[in-house]
Amino acid sequence: MTELFDDHKARASAWFRSLRDDIVAAFEALEDSQEKGPFADLPAGRFEVTETRRSSEDGSDAGGGLMSVMRGGRVFEKVGVNVSTVYGKLAPRAQAAMAARRDLPGIKSDPRFWAAGISLVAHMRNPHTPAVHMNTRMFWTPQAWWFGGGSDLNPCIEVPADTAAFHAVLQSYCDRHNTEYYPRFKAWADEYFYVPHRNRARGVGGIFYDDLNTGDWNADFAFTQDVGRAFLPAFLPITERHRNDPWSEADKEAQLVHRGLYAEYNLVYDRGTKFGLETGHDANAVLMSLPPLAKWT
Repeated sequence: MTELFDDHKARASAWFRSLRDDIVAAFEALEDSQEKGPFADLPAGRFEVTETRRSSEDGSDAGGGLMSVMRGGRVFEKVGVNVSTVYGKLAPRAQAAMAARRDLPGIKSDPRFWAAGISLVAHMRNPHTPAVHMNTRMFWTPQAWWFGGGSDLNPCIEVPADTAAFHAVLQSYCDRHNTEYYPRFKAWADEYFYVPHRNRARGVGGIFYDDLNTGDWNADFAFTQDVGRAFLPAFLPITERHRNDPWSEADKEAQLVHRGLYAEYNLVYDRGTKFGLETGHDANAVLMSLPPLAKWT
């Protein structure tokens, strides 16, 4: 069984890295193709890639990953695409956070864990082009394994046709695996990406799932791969439609205020942010999701 899960871990980690490479290449190609608009004279944006490391409490190696961030591009004001593979022992606070979500008997006596995933957040130049988030991950302990992730669209100026198109792509990929997945995971996203202290959603939703373990690792991994594959065809056409739309100062103001909402959610509620900081991962990588500029009224 140990050898089997070593193979599963290697396959999952390699997939997240491959997906990262595809998305980075697509985003840089989009920057290259931006030949008009107010930022066309800027150099096409390129990702700066930094290795990240995680150290255990005794200072020994505990994995790491790649932080890829593009700043000041023609299309993207800031976008990060991070991958990581980390392992070690869950500290008591991290154990409590995990146990609050699912039953993990024996976690205190054997707190080993392994986790790999990809996390993406894009903040755009044009206020008419929505910000977007996507992540997928695999988590393992001696007591259990599961997958999680999803993607969601965060426009400051909603266009209903864009919302419908984004959701349609996500549904088509979910339906390949189980026709119950899309309605279930859409509802989960609507609940998860809600900002209680503002009494509103963070964006127009998408899908979100966690603790996915049907007992069939290959099936759950295949679904998680398709969640990642769905991202570019769901997001890129919306960006291409709106990247040259004219905007006003009021539109930019709306974008900055919406970014404030995004920052509030990620710092106060997001479980991935909390887990990354609790387990000692590189803080810059964990907080990559924060926008370059934001405003509060």
